[in-house]
Amino acid sequence: MNSMPRNRVLFALIIVAVAAGALGSFVADAPNRLVSGQPLGLWQAGGATTALPLALLGAALLVLSFARITRATRLAGLGCSLAALLLWIFAAGSSASALMAAAPPATRIALGWGFWATVFCLAMIVLDALQRLDAHGLLRLSTVAAIVAAIAAMALAGHFDGLSLAREYAARRSAFWSELERHCWLVLAAVAIALAIGAPLGVFVARRPSAGPGIFGALNLMQTIPSVALFGLLIAPLSALGVGGIGAAPAIIALVLYSLLPIVRNTHAGITGVDPTVIDAASGVGLTPTQILWRVELPLGLPVFLAGLRIVTVQAIGLTVIAALIGAGGLGSFVFQGIGQYALDLVLLGALPTILLALAADFALALIAACFERNPAP
Repeated sequence: MNSMPRNRVLFALIIVAVAAGALGSFVADAPNRLVSGQPLGLWQAGGATTALPLALLGAALLVLSFARITRATRLAGLGCSLAALLLWIFAAGSSASALMAAAPPATRIALGWGFWATVFCLAMIVLDALQRLDAHGLLRLSTVAAIVAAIAAMALAGHFDGLSLAREYAARRSAFWSELERHCWLVLAAVAIALAIGAPLGVFVARRPSAGPGIFGALNLMQTIPSVALFGLLIAPLSALGVGGIGAAPAIIALVLYSLLPIVRNTHAGITGVDPTVIDAASGVGLTPTQILWRVELPLGLPVFLAGLRIVTVQAIGLTVIAALIGAGGLGSFVFQGIGQYALDLVLLGALPTILLALAADFALALIAACFERNPAP
């Protein structure tokens, strides 16, 4: 074995993960939902039966960081990191259940910073392993599906019921799904309208380059306005028009305005990036400019266009949280309720699904873009 780590990314991440898991707060035991809890480490909360398997997996990953990098060691790293991630999450549920068994009903067991830091590091190790394997779409999809299925199975079995986050969800179950549906609806409506406006505008700029500086200048200026300020600026004119200065209307308008620049820029880049010889060949076989656009330029520029769509979708999912400030609803309502009540788990009830939605959208669009890059249009 080499005296220096061959996989320095894995080495650094596993060192941070071990340090956070061993020294950080695994869970916090609080007498109620509004009081900061007493931090408990993994050994205190989960005991040796939980800590030892995790320590063995950490040691295995540490050894793999020094081993010669081959496909076998990369697959081993992926397997160990997946097992460690799922076991770490399983340990959180087990520890919460054990602590709640002998605690008063008002007690809350919250996840500590050490838990979240370790989850982040282990997730990055999984991602690094997939990238080093140059994993195709099926392997990536299978890995994500395995993680989601395992966590969903734990949740459905009631394994996380002792966690304060699960208790916040149980108290607001119907409201949660209603706000999640509204959040998705706001994002889909804004992205659809932005596509309907931005894609033709990108084609227009590609056909008339002289219009580019003015259009891009206006769209760039729109990006400099803070989101809260833009939501506020829309209240007065929309109220004057009778549309309603609060609610879904200003939220969708603001999201559309923020989404236009990436769509227009990437549509323009995708079309202008097509090899001119391909355009000449298409013209030579008798295709009209409209036929060239639909049959040649748009299909060949689709990966670049999808990259812009990824940016827009993830951005819209995040900005919709802020839209709760003007009565648009969505997951942001839990975030701001939690901030007002100084209830961290209520904040997480809105923040975590938002993060997961953004990751899911980014992952799905990345897979679609990868498929088009591997199988470009003829």
